[in-house]
Amino acid sequence: MEKEEAEAEVEMWKFIFGFVEMAVVKCAIELGVAEAMETHGGAVSLSSLSSAVGCSPSDLNRIMRFLVNRRVLKEAETSEAEPCYQQTALSRRLMTRGENGMADLLLLESSPVMLAPWHALSARLKGKVSAPFDAAHGEEIWGYAASHPAQSKLINDAMACDARLAVSAIVNGFPEVFDGVSSLVDVGGGTGAALRTLIKSRPLISGINFDLPHVVSAAPKCNGVEFVGGDMFDSVPTADAAFIMWVLHDWGDEECIRILEKCREAVPREKGKVIIVDAVIEEKENHEEGGKSTLKDMGLMLDMVMMAHTTTGKERTLKEWDYVIKKAGFSRYTVKPIRIIQSIIEAYP
Repeated sequence: MEKEEAEAEVEMWKFIFGFVEMAVVKCAIELGVAEAMETHGGAVSLSSLSSAVGCSPSDLNRIMRFLVNRRVLKEAETSEAEPCYQQTALSRRLMTRGENGMADLLLLESSPVMLAPWHALSARLKGKVSAPFDAAHGEEIWGYAASHPAQSKLINDAMACDARLAVSAIVNGFPEVFDGVSSLVDVGGGTGAALRTLIKSRPLISGINFDLPHVVSAAPKCNGVEFVGGDMFDSVPTADAAFIMWVLHDWGDEECIRILEKCREAVPREKGKVIIVDAVIEEKENHEEGGKSTLKDMGLMLDMVMMAHTTTGKERTLKEWDYVIKKAGFSRYTVKPIRIIQSIIEAYP
């Protein structure tokens, strides 16, 4: 009992200061610590790093000490009299550039606009508000983004960051997904990062990047990609296949079914398909990782994000995906896990 109480107290302190990790990592991103270390190459001293990022060595030392303790980066053993640091695979994820950089995702989720709705999460459950984001900002997230260019850019940059990672994972791990596809419409494709990444390895595919008009109007042009503005609830441009990534989890079942119906109508009945890239929450515990499934844990975290940031959005189990896919009129589908959160669902008319 004493051991259990001691462990409970430690866990509670972690909850109390749970925000600290995100805040310190955000600080490191805004300072450009990872970029400065990458530019320097090899081990970099505290004084050199503080000079590169433009801040006090004593203050930076405290930030770096925290990051080393969290194994975000590592302290290097050198002949220097002061601390020296080296990059790790994780610290390189803090970069805003580079193939594996994920900084834009953290900058979005840690922005004041995205943090404010969390304070209304309990109010949603008590029925006092229908959506925490609406309660915090007076309108739903997509309407807010349309009238606030800075927040729209944060969202687009974050989605582009994830698109590069996810599409690269699909192309390298499951290239057959795009076999026989000569034209592809990316539904909710943002500024076109997914198609840009895809066309680098599949240059013969003709891409259509489809999103709201204010989103595609800000997208940089790309050879082989046509940018089309519109509403996916009304219609979707026709192509051999429709690609929809991290869009359906923003919506409830009724809206999800309607979007899928429009995607199904946009592809050929005989040879077409809709490629869904989204989370599939595990219903049973995976005991391979110390009794805790990392995949399930991340999926459940993302489900809480949907509860705070959308009105009807949610992450779905395979059973829940089965329901919306069949209700949308698809005859069959396959599921392939590709990353820590996302899976590929190929749905056929």
